[in-house]
Amino acid sequence: MSAFRHHIQAGLRTLLLIIISFALFLAPPLPVNAFEGADTLKKTSNTGAPWRISAQKISYNQKTSIYTATGDVRIVKDGKTLTGDFIQYNQNTQEAFATGNVLLAAGADTLRGDEIQINLQTGTGVIRQGKIFIEKNHFIIKGDEIHKTGENTYEIKNASITTCDGEIPAWRLTGQDLDVTIEEYGWVKNAAFRIKNMPVLYLPYMVFPVKTKRQSGLLAPQMGFSSENGIEVTQPFYWAINQSSDATFYYNHIQNRGEKLGGEYRYTLSRQSKGTLMFDGLDDRHTDDGTGDWGYPGDPWLRTNSDRYWFRTKISQALPYNVKSALDLDIVSDQDYLQDFLDGYTGYDESKKYFNKQFGRDIDDENQPVRKNTLKFTRIWTQYSVNAEALWYDDVVSRRQGLTDTSLQQLPGVTFDALRQPILNDRFLVGMNSGYSNFYRKDGDVGQRIEAYPRLYLPLRYQNYFTFVPSAGFRQTAWYTDPEVLDQTDATPDTSYNDYRHRETYDLQADLSTDLFQVFEVQSETIDKIKHTITPRLEHSYVPDDDQTEYPFFNDMDSIDPENLMTFSLTNFLISRRPDPKPKPAGSPSKTFETSKYSDPYHEFLRFQLAQSYDFIKAGEPGEKPFIPLYAELDFEPAKLLTLHADSEWSHDIGEFVSHNLHARLNSTRGDQLRVEHRYSQDEEQIQDQEQDHIQSITLGWLAKITQSTGLFGHYERNIETGKSIETLVGCHYQAQCWSVALSYKNETNDRKIGFMIGLNGLSEIGSSM
Repeated sequence: MSAFRHHIQAGLRTLLLIIISFALFLAPPLPVNAFEGADTLKKTSNTGAPWRISAQKISYNQKTSIYTATGDVRIVKDGKTLTGDFIQYNQNTQEAFATGNVLLAAGADTLRGDEIQINLQTGTGVIRQGKIFIEKNHFIIKGDEIHKTGENTYEIKNASITTCDGEIPAWRLTGQDLDVTIEEYGWVKNAAFRIKNMPVLYLPYMVFPVKTKRQSGLLAPQMGFSSENGIEVTQPFYWAINQSSDATFYYNHIQNRGEKLGGEYRYTLSRQSKGTLMFDGLDDRHTDDGTGDWGYPGDPWLRTNSDRYWFRTKISQALPYNVKSALDLDIVSDQDYLQDFLDGYTGYDESKKYFNKQFGRDIDDENQPVRKNTLKFTRIWTQYSVNAEALWYDDVVSRRQGLTDTSLQQLPGVTFDALRQPILNDRFLVGMNSGYSNFYRKDGDVGQRIEAYPRLYLPLRYQNYFTFVPSAGFRQTAWYTDPEVLDQTDATPDTSYNDYRHRETYDLQADLSTDLFQVFEVQSETIDKIKHTITPRLEHSYVPDDDQTEYPFFNDMDSIDPENLMTFSLTNFLISRRPDPKPKPAGSPSKTFETSKYSDPYHEFLRFQLAQSYDFIKAGEPGEKPFIPLYAELDFEPAKLLTLHADSEWSHDIGEFVSHNLHARLNSTRGDQLRVEHRYSQDEEQIQDQEQDHIQSITLGWLAKITQSTGLFGHYERNIETGKSIETLVGCHYQAQCWSVALSYKNETNDRKIGFMIGLNGLSEIGSSM
């Protein structure tokens, strides 16, 4: 522990110096033209619209064409206003001079000063003891003299920049001379970063970006410390390539591992055509050769490589004829890489979150050694769809260790599906699933499969009492194995079946259901009616027990297990309706539960289902238990602040639950949040054999607001069965008017991390993300 504390103290000292350095480098970008009002005056001065001047006293000199106004002077044109105690305006040169409580306003942006000399046509001028306020980002810029020397250029003497209110702001950047070019950069001489009135960092010269549009440049760095990696610093550089594409490059210094480099490229052509490519890697100083502590529990394979990398990409592209394509690639150097680098800009967690948000497509879990890669083309019509897909499973362990790789690749696969549609005078409905697949294995059987699977439905309805839908499916499957390809592998061809095999089978289903409902008048301020619906349903499915030993199954989907199952379920729904705030004219039809689509006024706040299945096949076998565990599922959302989901399975044979899961989230109106998740499962057969093997865990997450500006947050995950904590995260956050700070501590199975985040509004956020 003493060594750990020593590392923490050394790390914090180093990180503090880095924070101050980056705070200086990332000085706040100046927002939109600080003299926006003057620019607008210049642009509108030739429109012919007259200036309107009001004051307690106004005089005009015809020889000099100068207006002189005193006492609450106000000059207005096109929504721009110049006010002061004394103003002189030259009608010929359009020079204006104002003193005493000078204010130049354009919308919510203002410029104040003791006096101003400005040319309303060119927009150039001087403001003495000036103060500029830009509403966007709440920027406040002060200077003894502010010179506007051109359309986008300024010179400020004894300048200060901040986003904090008050005479003595919480933080500010000051400089003797500040030269600014909008949409380019600012240069400061004798620059100082101050907290209150105390200077904490000084540089004789500093350059910072002054751009309001998407720009290239350094982004906020991330920093942190962990017992495994030591001090970590990540510095990103953003490249704005053009209007539709950009890139980010990352330099990541990891004290105990080395230098990790990464990059991202993003482009967007339309909502349906966009892509992101990510890559990062390093030459790791540490390997898992069995002698150190660099492996993971449950992973029997060593990681002896030092060349480590991760490439991932997702691309969506709209093609002609309404065809949509999608490419997903996930290639990693070894089975431990994603677990080693979970956090940070280029970590697994950020990549997973980004892909889900931007593409709606997930990536495999970080501990999954077999990574899925796909290329898909899709065309959807009203009643039909066609999908063509190439599917490649990359077995990282087999590739790295040189082992036999039996991963089944689909190169390619094509499916044609038809939704249910009426035939024979609408008496029947018919739907179909069909597909073709070409399978490849590096080691093992290869070949092709084609399948057609139509289903015929006969929907029957007896008045409004019940609905009965029997259906029959007819499945025909053909396989072809390629012995020549088999001979090229290390596998020995299986001569128990010929090159070509086919199978014909059928299955039967029946669905009997009805809806019983009652509408209750509530007459409260928030709910006027509640509809309770009960849906009893009886389902039966039958698949014959055919001998399938002769067929060359490529995967588990080829095998069809026999089935003779009866399931009875009872589902309850509670749906509320908010009263209509707008009174309807007399005689207008009212919306009812029966005719509505449950749009915004309707809220399904409870769904509860019980389901019991009976297996006729097991009933005919000695020692088997035909009753499947009773299943229950509950979704409860009485208000926006509370959601609850629970499901469980009860075994009739052992008289106890074999699984139950609970997920609840509670919010408060002020921003507090509590999340609870509990999972429990056990194997019914092992319990009967007195072999206890339970899986039970609990996860807690919380966010508590102590005050409007202070909060606590945390996350806790524990394996109840083993009594060991999986992950613990605690932290606090403080948000002031113009800055914020967050501190956190995370304790994982193999690592401990300290994280922090300092945010200066308008400057950036500096710290680490956990």
